[in-house]
Amino acid sequence: MSDEQTVLDWQRVHNEIIPTAPLSVDDIQERVTRNVLEVAYDGDVLVGCSTVRPPSEETSAAVVIARVLPAYRRRGVGTALYEHCLRRGRELGDGIETHILSSNADGLRFAKAHGFVEVETYLLPGDTIPFVELRLGE
Repeated sequence: MSDEQTVLDWQRVHNEIIPTAPLSVDDIQERVTRNVLEVAYDGDVLVGCSTVRPPSEETSAAVVIARVLPAYRRRGVGTALYEHCLRRGRELGDGIETHILSSNADGLRFAKAHGFVEVETYLLPGDTIPFVELRLGE
């Protein structure tokens, strides 16, 4: 992420899609040192963002997360963003996972339609809405 506006755009999408775990600019700047964070535009219009996390001590899988603002869903944006992330994730890890806020019915439907299966539901400290961890069945 090369400039302040890109960071702010990524933050806007992330925080709208995941309001239970908002990130500050400092949080994002720390994450960009270990993850691939990208922003998606349709022309000059912000439509989404993505995260690709390399494998960690917790999992040998890469984690791919594609977020699309509600107004731009069901237009192919999520598919394009997901496929881009998937290519990158496959270069990094042994398997692919994603994490979706359980209240994001569109995101869960999308993931399951693309072959992901639920592995675990977990609640972050202080949260009331759990996340769903899914793994791509390959």
